[in-house]
Amino acid sequence: MALPKSTTFLTHLKTLTNPHCLHRHHTPPPLITLRFLSFATPEEAAAERRRRKRRLRIEPPLSSFHRSQQQSSPPKPNQNPNAPKLPETVAALSGKRLNLHNQILTLVRQNDLEEAALYTRHSVYSNCRPSIFTINAVLTAQLRQSKYSDLLSLHRFITQASIAPNVITYNLLIQTYCDCQRPDNALEQYKLLMDEAPFNPSPATYRILIKGLVDNGKFEKALELKEEMFVKGFNADPVVYSYLMSGFVRNGDSDRVIGLFEELREKLGGGEVVSDGVVYGSLMRGYFIKGMEKEAMEWYNVAVGKNEGLNSGVKMSAIAYNLVLDAFCKNGKFNEALRLFDRMMNEHKPPRRLTVNLGSFNVMVDGYCGESRFEEAIEVFRKMGEYRCNPDALSFNNLIDQLCKNGMLGEAEKLYGEMGEKGVNPDEYTYGVLLDTCFNENRIDDGATYFRKMIDLGLRPNLVVYNRVVDELVKVGKVDEAKSFFDTMVKKLKMDDASYKFMMKALSDVGKLDEMLKIVDEMLDDDGVELSEELQEFVRGELRKEGREEDLAKLMEEKERQKAEAKAKEAEEVEKAKKGATRTAISSLKYFGNKGAEGETPDNTDAVEAEPQVGEEENVEEATAVESNLKEDGVETEARNDGANEQVTA
Repeated sequence: MALPKSTTFLTHLKTLTNPHCLHRHHTPPPLITLRFLSFATPEEAAAERRRRKRRLRIEPPLSSFHRSQQQSSPPKPNQNPNAPKLPETVAALSGKRLNLHNQILTLVRQNDLEEAALYTRHSVYSNCRPSIFTINAVLTAQLRQSKYSDLLSLHRFITQASIAPNVITYNLLIQTYCDCQRPDNALEQYKLLMDEAPFNPSPATYRILIKGLVDNGKFEKALELKEEMFVKGFNADPVVYSYLMSGFVRNGDSDRVIGLFEELREKLGGGEVVSDGVVYGSLMRGYFIKGMEKEAMEWYNVAVGKNEGLNSGVKMSAIAYNLVLDAFCKNGKFNEALRLFDRMMNEHKPPRRLTVNLGSFNVMVDGYCGESRFEEAIEVFRKMGEYRCNPDALSFNNLIDQLCKNGMLGEAEKLYGEMGEKGVNPDEYTYGVLLDTCFNENRIDDGATYFRKMIDLGLRPNLVVYNRVVDELVKVGKVDEAKSFFDTMVKKLKMDDASYKFMMKALSDVGKLDEMLKIVDEMLDDDGVELSEELQEFVRGELRKEGREEDLAKLMEEKERQKAEAKAKEAEEVEKAKKGATRTAISSLKYFGNKGAEGETPDNTDAVEAEPQVGEEENVEEATAVESNLKEDGVETEARNDGANEQVTA
């Protein structure tokens, strides 16, 4: 029978550990520690088990537990609730918020900005909050259509809703203030961005702000911001320099223009040319102002190249070309402008190369009109569509104004008719130019028709346009029509004394003194309009001509009496409301009394009803007395209940 395996193994171990066997062999003992089947300590066995488990990825290493115990994470500091919030990233546009973004963009593309803004406001407090990118899209559309009040209102709303703005939001707000000719507010927003926003301004921020300052005549502050750009780590920006150079060109300071160009060359490494062609148009105009035509044409050849297709090393965009075109047109070089414009149209290969845009056609239209070549100006204007350029209201207004000033009202009205075909809505300036020209050509009815169209479309003509319309209608004896316009516009415009005087004078001249007094009556009813002493004296003078001087005093006395009666009636209504509230309180208290007090409470109520003129103090005292009776009745009732409970218990 074979021995068990364990017995054989132990016998083999004894043989190996026998010292006699070691002496039998003359080789030195090996330095190998042999261990028995068990571990020396339980801790070693446990360590071995943990090692095997770690190999099998069953549990994390033990060192991680020791490390977490030794290095406990420090407690998170309390966040400041007033600290500025970081704006959302593009990753926020996902899921329902992305669908909301696309829905609002659809409204913007449909030109329904009021609905887009309203939808955005409603969504702020819904379970699908719009992102800052959605809000910026609506703000941009409002800025593009010059809806500045709506833009500021929406921005104020999102600020109150604690939606963190990003740098684009700040740029839109700065652009709005610059367009509204409020550069101080734009600078305040820039300071707010620098002091409180958790991010830095972008190069576009400086471009927008510096252009706005230059357009509003604040050149020194614009130069300070240019230097601040370098302090903030921004490189010299040719676009910023072009804005500054254009501003100094308008001021006729050619030395500053050339000096800024030399400074830009030095900042960009001191090369012979500046690679961005946006600065060369203003540079040429600076040399033209100084009478240095040769130098201007030399820089033109450097920027554009003498021959078409020649690479000059300067990147000329459509805007850069437009500035050069403008320099030629305004300095007697229209033929050069025509050659350059033909070259631009030949090089225009969208989408790879864009050398013509809407501004190019606007500059050339101005150039043709400056040369009194109006037919060619209209031809160039209508050629825009061939180069994927769609005219806007500004383009139409520019050409319509030029035609009206040169006695071509018929052609201007044809262009006005084309605006609807192109999907362009006329604005206040369009109608103002047309009606003013109609009045100059003694077409009073047509001018009044344009004014009525302007009102029907919801546009808001200013006081100057209104006064011109009323003046022309009165001159031709159409006082009733002028009065109808007055009644319409007095609710929309803040009329001055001169406007009131003119209308009153027109009514007085045709013997309509009652209509004049009706205007005075409406002024007295309107708390926002003041009937000045000068205007009162004017009305008295007109009434004196017909022996009705006392009518104004009677009217004013009647108005004072009506106002006094209205105040007295209002005070009486307030007093009745107070008494009604007191009576209601007393009648409600009686329902809480017991049967023992029934004989007293109705008497009190009857007394109140029989004497309605009792003062408020007596009513309060009576109510207090009833309340005290109720308390006593409550105590007696509680005592009787306690006695009944004791009897039941006994």
